[in-house]
Amino acid sequence: MRIVALVPGGIGDQILFFPTLDDLKQVYPNAQIDVVVEPRAKDAYRVSKSVTNTILFDFKDRNSLADWGNLLGVLRDREYDVVISLGRRWAVGFLLWLTGIPTRVGYAGSAGQAFLTNPVPLKTGQYAAEMYHDLLQGLGITTPCPEVAISVPTKDLDWADAERKRLGVQNSGYVMIHGGSSQLAKLKGIDKIYPIENWLGIIQDFQQRQPDLPIVIAQGPDDTELVAALVEANSNLKVTTPGDIGKLAAMIAGANLMLCTDSAPMHLAVAVKTYTLALFGPTDPKKLLPDSNRFIGIKSLTGKMADISPQVVMEKVWGG
Repeated sequence: MRIVALVPGGIGDQILFFPTLDDLKQVYPNAQIDVVVEPRAKDAYRVSKSVTNTILFDFKDRNSLADWGNLLGVLRDREYDVVISLGRRWAVGFLLWLTGIPTRVGYAGSAGQAFLTNPVPLKTGQYAAEMYHDLLQGLGITTPCPEVAISVPTKDLDWADAERKRLGVQNSGYVMIHGGSSQLAKLKGIDKIYPIENWLGIIQDFQQRQPDLPIVIAQGPDDTELVAALVEANSNLKVTTPGDIGKLAAMIAGANLMLCTDSAPMHLAVAVKTYTLALFGPTDPKKLLPDSNRFIGIKSLTGKMADISPQVVMEKVWGG
């Protein structure tokens, strides 16, 4: 059996789709499961345990007829039995119909519903992983949504062990802070950046209350200026620069606490079950975090990240 899923979005969206892929693999253990993803999200599948191949297609780009034609050709050549699509555009539905794939699953009420064989009701008020998992109802799979989980390669776990030794935190435990956001969020003007002075207020509180607890700052490709400013203001901070999502996940897994914004690293923290406090501006924590006292979303009352005070964050940390 051959199954393909069209999953637009960034790394966070892919991780939220992992429970759906994992259940597919559970029900069809011998199936080949491929995904069509944007180039910026391909790295997520380094830590997937259920996907065979990734097919790159930039859903956000202004694709020409030739681009759509190339994707159509790939999907037709591989002779899939089932396609599952998160995309709700008319063009995506039309593409799926043209592929000739016999079973086409997607959301009811979308512009492309007419091209689906098995539409599923869209319930947007729930945790996104559960909303995605609902698509399996189109295949008669009605089991509850499993927890988000990942499989970190052994070489990434070994790298993280060596990195903790380099930082001097292998035996002491540590707090990890990931303060950045994707470049795409910045370009779209989505408020996901917590101000440097607020981060420094949080760091100062930690150092006053637990001076021996190391604080490790995770630096992503778009975080150079943020991390440089934090280190300039506080030279006791330790900085790690994982080269890929597997190494980042391994470093998060070793932390006592993860502090972050609404971002892909937040979903990694959920997947490795590290206690997490995540800061939200305009987005809704209930849709992006599971219902658990291990993963706490702190939502700005104004919708602006800057309006979440360090005091509010630290009250959650210390149980106030």
